[in-house]
Amino acid sequence: MRIYVIGNQDAVLGFALVGVDGRIVSDAQEVREALDASLADRSIGLLLVTSDAAEQARERVDALKVNSLEPLVVEIPGQTDEQPPSLKDLVQRAVGISLGGS
Repeated sequence: MRIYVIGNQDAVLGFALVGVDGRIVSDAQEVREALDASLADRSIGLLLVTSDAAEQARERVDALKVNSLEPLVVEIPGQTDEQPPSLKDLVQRAVGISLGGS
């Protein structure tokens, strides 16, 4: 199983530096095509989607985050995020449950 990232140029190139393949997207059509190709590739076990790319196909990405077990779809911060979310917030979004505490 491998990791794949869909998102803006900085994210995809950054992940490429550590050996993670990806696809740069800039509009809703490219996001849909990248999602289709990623879901069809059975070697992908973890699909990372930047928040700016996810906004282009919000309903589909949210449905995949909840329903897709293979690949596991996780939304990560993108360029448009003003302040990066905390690790707790990222885990809560990815898993869909409250971790409690403050």
